[in-house]
Amino acid sequence: MGETSKRICLQVLPSLRAGGVERGTVDVAQALTAAGWTALVASAGGPMVRELERVGAQHITLPLKTKNPLAIRRNIDVLIEVMRSNNVSVVHARSRAPAWSARAAARRLGIPFVTTFHGTYGLGPFGLKKFYNRVMADGDVVIAISEFIRAHLMQNYAVPAEKIRLIHRGVDLQQFDPANVSSQRLIQLALKWRLSEATPVVMLPGRITSWKGHHLVIDALAILRQRDPHMQLRCMMVGPTESTHLVETLTAYAEARNVSGWVQIVQDCNDIPAAYMITDVAVSASTDPEAFGRVVAEAQAMGRPVVAPAHGAAGEIIEPGMTGWLFTPSDPVSLANAIQSALNLSREDRARLSIRAIERVRAKFDKTEMCMKTLKVYDEVLMNLRP
Repeated sequence: MGETSKRICLQVLPSLRAGGVERGTVDVAQALTAAGWTALVASAGGPMVRELERVGAQHITLPLKTKNPLAIRRNIDVLIEVMRSNNVSVVHARSRAPAWSARAAARRLGIPFVTTFHGTYGLGPFGLKKFYNRVMADGDVVIAISEFIRAHLMQNYAVPAEKIRLIHRGVDLQQFDPANVSSQRLIQLALKWRLSEATPVVMLPGRITSWKGHHLVIDALAILRQRDPHMQLRCMMVGPTESTHLVETLTAYAEARNVSGWVQIVQDCNDIPAAYMITDVAVSASTDPEAFGRVVAEAQAMGRPVVAPAHGAAGEIIEPGMTGWLFTPSDPVSLANAIQSALNLSREDRARLSIRAIERVRAKFDKTEMCMKTLKVYDEVLMNLRP
């Protein structure tokens, strides 16, 4: 393939909106350009295109968000032209619909094809979606973002262990560093959210969707209020959503459970590190297992106590009782107990937990390490092409 500077990687995904897949795509593109590669990303576009271009990558706008079988088929020829005209060396698919097109194009041209299995995706009734999902298990190398996903690949798709590379998702340790968050940022955000220093803050960060556990958190809050009617608490539900109906439903549900005064939904926050810093407890409450759980890692990087369900990859990130708590999935009583335990920490215990949590993330979930391992996968598949 010639000199490293001539290597060209094409990542494909549906769009570049906020999310873990999109964040990983940008992070790897930045690492590629820093290593002398040309980084290309094809998607339907979105707010993160500007960020992608700022790190030196090139975005190619294509209709890769569609799940229409005819459109997926048309995208094969489009991607073949993109790969040929840009002399692409490696293709990396990060989502199912674009992976179907990208795999066909890459195989036709003899280009190495890598996938990252970002979620369980769900098998659907009677396993009907398994065929659609299978493309993500058919890379020359398949990247699993957690031990949980690695086991899922082997159990449900019979992917050989030697074909899987475990690369945990990583946290930007410059952005998510308590030392880099100024007191001015904390004050500005506290004023914007109208928070009182005397009132504990619980935060549920992440995209507002039906399976992220917002209703479950409201149920847990109601239990805490029933236990102590005089308790003061603020619960910030922070994240984007494409469903105004869901926001309205959550607002009504909080009112019905008598915790509307505690719950505040914020759909736009441009300073998540500061948000973690003004939080007493960070919560992940997903009702479906998380493939990784970026919130859990980010919160620990900021030294915050974390509460998460005992399924998916949460147990790989949290050290139970040492950096956070695991609760029984979908159980509001167990969640309420875990939140209460975190809120009851003494100042000394909170300080010790903070140190352990930060050290754990820095040792195991560094974005730089994630990117380095991903580029090693690209080198590996290119080496396998050589006669």
